[in-house]
Amino acid sequence: MFRGNFHRMKESRFCFRNLHLRSSAFICGCIFFLGSPAEAQDWFRTGTGLGVEKARVAVSDFGVRPPNSDAKLASAKQFTEVVRADLEYSGILDLVSPSFHPANMPLVPADLKHGDWADAPPLAAMVAFGNLAISEADLAVEAWLFDARNSAAPPVLQKRYRGAAGDADLRRFAHQFADEIVSRLSGGLPGIAGTQIAFISSRTGPKELWAMDYDGENQRQLSSLRSIALTPRWAPDARRIAFTCYKPGRGGVVSAQICLHSLDTGRQTTFVGYRGTNSAPAWSPDGSRLLFMSSMHGDPEIFMVDASGGNLKRITYSGGGDTSPAWNPKTGQTVAFVSDRGGVPQIYLMNADGSNVEKLLLPDMGYVIDPAWSPNGQLLAFSWRRPAGNYDIYVVDVATNQLLELTRDSGRNERPSWAPDGRHIVFESTRTGPRHIWTMLADGSNARQLTKEGQNESPSWSPR
Repeated sequence: MFRGNFHRMKESRFCFRNLHLRSSAFICGCIFFLGSPAEAQDWFRTGTGLGVEKARVAVSDFGVRPPNSDAKLASAKQFTEVVRADLEYSGILDLVSPSFHPANMPLVPADLKHGDWADAPPLAAMVAFGNLAISEADLAVEAWLFDARNSAAPPVLQKRYRGAAGDADLRRFAHQFADEIVSRLSGGLPGIAGTQIAFISSRTGPKELWAMDYDGENQRQLSSLRSIALTPRWAPDARRIAFTCYKPGRGGVVSAQICLHSLDTGRQTTFVGYRGTNSAPAWSPDGSRLLFMSSMHGDPEIFMVDASGGNLKRITYSGGGDTSPAWNPKTGQTVAFVSDRGGVPQIYLMNADGSNVEKLLLPDMGYVIDPAWSPNGQLLAFSWRRPAGNYDIYVVDVATNQLLELTRDSGRNERPSWAPDGRHIVFESTRTGPRHIWTMLADGSNARQLTKEGQNESPSWSPR
């Protein structure tokens, strides 16, 4: 049944002990066509910050302070390319093509000729530029953002970064500068260039917990269970990841349990084990509690514990199975979850204490799984199985039931997870054959493949 979902529930009567199984096609029904991503409604643009007028920004080629060398110039080129890629994918800026840039590239404010950037062909509203000083051991970066149309204005941004020479700090500083630009030009909303994505990969054999930078760089294995890891979820402080792991329990029997991985120590931390199958952890917005699915009393139900594993409390009571809880990150009062209490998996909403359970109303029947709240707590992304057998990702405004389809007929698209800016979604897809991790803007546009090796699934975007 699980990788945190219900879409394997009917495959086997042992579904709660075999989390690695996948579903067979058996759901029928028609899905109401809601339009392409290009036809996103105003309610969606308002909820995500997409579709508003975009500032036109140019990023000049960063240079190096003398003495320069081919290696230093290559580092400056890499820094420039990372900043440009981050800004281009932000979804809120119009990046000026380098082919429109003037010949003279400023390295310090005294070099900047505003008219070269504000006039045609660049027509830039803002221009970013700077320089790098690189020694054998150290890296120093100076970076500025100026209003290209007002030569009398002080710099919009003026940043200096110092660290170790090498790719790691160079990329980190480029991401930080891009995030500073996005935050300044979006009224203080966070950028995502410094965020991480946790996911599950079988590229080294068994399914293990992995993480990567938001753009797919720096992919690294975090766990070495040599069994099965599933359903990772970041804690609000981005220092811990809760996930499903298979490990010996009572009597030496291997079962699915909740595990915690500490990013500070690079190790798993001790967590309480329970009877039966335990899966699909979800953090409270303040990081003090966890919801998870457990079959400790028979049918899979949702339970709550403290982050330390204490004060166990049962939350749901139904004749079917309940799983995949998702805590509203804004209010902390509402939980979305998946239940087959009505016959097939559907999404339900309830208060965090289990009261006031209501089914999420959709315009047609279908197989509905993988609920994920947007950071503002207004929108809910989920996977919905269509009559032809595909899973596609949708977003609904919970208050109004307005609905938008984000993917269409491009393999199976599942497990959406929102970026902290509310403008991007990471998901898993089979559109190129194997199961891989992709990101897209929250309106379904600009999809990018992040993983290329092995089978990869269950992405979770870090909150910072």
